[in-house]
Amino acid sequence: MLRTALTIVQVFSSLAIVALVLLQRGRGADAGAGFGAGASGSVFGARGATTGLSRSTAVFAAIFMINSLALAWMGTRPSTEAPKGLIEQPAATLESPSPAAPPAAGAGETPVPASPAQGPAR
Repeated sequence: MLRTALTIVQVFSSLAIVALVLLQRGRGADAGAGFGAGASGSVFGARGATTGLSRSTAVFAAIFMINSLALAWMGTRPSTEAPKGLIEQPAATLESPSPAAPPAAGAGETPVPASPAQGPAR
């Protein structure tokens, strides 16, 4: 149950990181402003390098890293719960079915003769 919840958080945090990185402008986009193409006095613009998008990217990256560590720790820990189905059981505990015993003669069946029957007389 906990592993499923952590996996869902992992997927959403990774998608959020990808989306936030794609929404941000590249640092090279403002580089031309420092050489006279824009009015800002610094390479990263008037607001600086830290914006709301970069802060939220850092938060989601921290969530992603902590969640990755938790999932790795849970993956290396031995499982304490019993297997739930045939697929989850180890192969050593599964017993191979024994062959069925042949039915006893005389239990409602007619016995088959051991020698072949002679053909009809002419």
